[in-house]
Amino acid sequence: NREIESTTVIMLFMLGKTVCCIAGRSMALPSLKWSSAMDMGMSACRLFVVCSVGDRVSERWSAKTSNYSCVGRFKSSSTRRDAAYGARSNAVSDRRTLPEKLVHLAPTTLQPYLRLMRADKPIGTWLLMWPGAWSISLASQAGCLPDLKLLALFGAGAFLMRGAGCTINDMWDRNIDSKVERTKYRPLAADQLSMFDALVFTGGQLGLSTLILLQLNWYSIVLGASSVILVTLYPAMKRITYWPQLTLGLTINWGALLGWAAVHGACDWSVVLPLYAASLCWTLIYDTIYAHQDKVDDAVIGMKSTALKFGPRTKRFLSLFSTGMVSNLALCGLASGQCWPYYAAVVATGAHLANQIYTLKLNDPADCARKFVSNRQIGFIMFLGILSSSLVR
Repeated sequence: NREIESTTVIMLFMLGKTVCCIAGRSMALPSLKWSSAMDMGMSACRLFVVCSVGDRVSERWSAKTSNYSCVGRFKSSSTRRDAAYGARSNAVSDRRTLPEKLVHLAPTTLQPYLRLMRADKPIGTWLLMWPGAWSISLASQAGCLPDLKLLALFGAGAFLMRGAGCTINDMWDRNIDSKVERTKYRPLAADQLSMFDALVFTGGQLGLSTLILLQLNWYSIVLGASSVILVTLYPAMKRITYWPQLTLGLTINWGALLGWAAVHGACDWSVVLPLYAASLCWTLIYDTIYAHQDKVDDAVIGMKSTALKFGPRTKRFLSLFSTGMVSNLALCGLASGQCWPYYAAVVATGAHLANQIYTLKLNDPADCARKFVSNRQIGFIMFLGILSSSLVR
């Protein structure tokens, strides 16, 4: 009986589908497109099956045909999909940051280059610029603001060198990025740009960075040029050591040395070394958090990071690095003769780091991304503390 019932249902279903689709197209609403007629036909077909063999069997068919519209709904499935896609696109557009909107408004041919240098994600530029800005401010005379021209040059240099570093990194990781969910749409991984395009673009960014560097004294020029070696080595470190974040820290915080040299023509190592060490600890904190976003994919494809090295012990190591950062900032303040606003900023920095670590969700990529971006606030806190200390000394 079940076999006869199933056969009957199938025959009735196919017959009802054919008849109702033709009726929906040629008789009922001739102005409708075929997809709308199909919707009407399938709705009528379900009623046809219910009338013929009862509700129990039709429930199974209704489950299989639930993607079709009900009686009285004439909007085609393709139209509904377009509407849903449009709603999602509008939601994504509403969530774009200002830099992302500006990149989106740029000429289409320029957009891949802007995304290659991460112009739509300026957090890296801020993290590169802050140690240099701290160093310039610490080197300023008591009661004076830092040299605004130097700050502007360092800001432009940070933007270009961060872009060059990201481009070099993506050239190294082109075949790897395509296998990682978060990075598979980067311009090189998605074949929007060729390796030759990226190479020429890198040369242009390094050329402009060199022009900025040439505005400084000779000591600073030599010191700044020596950092290029570290910039090119960082992507390779992810393949051979679980401490690529250490190499990144040595690279991205070069401005802590360069800023003081740009003001005085030489480094006061009693000041800049603790500042450099504090900045290095800071990078180990925020980039370990950043690496936790990709730890699953990295483990599969064989990339190494401190996130994989530390694993569930990550918060302990982050606490250790936070202690190192705060301690070295205090030593830097003592060596440079800072006063209470500086130390208040150091305490605020420690509190910010403690809150980051305490509330960090290591297995939540979105939370890791938020914590990473929040480190921009630490840069501003310390910069404001140094400025205030300089003015009241």
